[in-house]
Amino acid sequence: MMKMKMVMLWLLFIVSSISSGSSTRGLPRLEQAAKEDGSLSILVLGDWGRRGHYNQSQVAYQMGIIGEKLDIDFVISTGDNFYESGLKGVDDPAFQESFTNIYTAPSLQKPWYTVLGNHDYRGDVEAQLSPVLRKLDSKWICMRSFIVDTEIAEFFFVDTTPFVDKYFLEPKDDENNVDVYMNGHDHCLQHITSMESPIQFFTSGGGSKAWRGEISWWNPNEMKFYYDGQGFMSAHFTSTHAHFQFYDIFGNVLHKSTTYKPLFYSATATTI
Repeated sequence: MMKMKMVMLWLLFIVSSISSGSSTRGLPRLEQAAKEDGSLSILVLGDWGRRGHYNQSQVAYQMGIIGEKLDIDFVISTGDNFYESGLKGVDDPAFQESFTNIYTAPSLQKPWYTVLGNHDYRGDVEAQLSPVLRKLDSKWICMRSFIVDTEIAEFFFVDTTPFVDKYFLEPKDDENNVDVYMNGHDHCLQHITSMESPIQFFTSGGGSKAWRGEISWWNPNEMKFYYDGQGFMSAHFTSTHAHFQFYDIFGNVLHKSTTYKPLFYSATATTI
């Protein structure tokens, strides 16, 4: 027997940098429970691993505070996890010095779903993918590409580094109902929209060393927000809307954005 069930599913792509042409077919799928009320809260961070330098520790401190306020369910890392050249191996002390010993707040002891960036590929990529690191720190979850299913939202984590020649091309995901694209690589915080696409683009690459003063450009028609300092992003999803906020190293809210998505009905089996 079939019945009609009200469904609202957010679709998000998480990449190290904006690209196109990557496939999500056959990816490993992980299940992540949302809250009892059906909502979901996360933090998003990129370009961070510098042993606490370049304000990495300050960003981590504020993440702990915001993470507690929002009661986050997990953290997303958008890549470039260890500078300058990834990890040398599974026993590289940089893992402890740039990750475990930095993100110590109780609120951050949740799963960290992680993709690889171009700096990670300069080292031993297999080390970051190794289950040995998960044994050293249980919150570390890193695969080349995978899907996290939270019922209210599906997160597609895609390793775009092999597609380096296609960086900065707009993904052709409109037909797949993708709502949000999150990336790192750029050492800043950005919210970008396009007149040709409903997709919202968020860059969270301010985890440590930022672009401060190195790049000066602003297109108010498509770039809703740009900050060249350190910081991070939060996202909160409910059955009717998704709310995004950017923060600096003092916990100040730099930018807010809310996206609404109408509910639709789909047929589901009564046994589900």
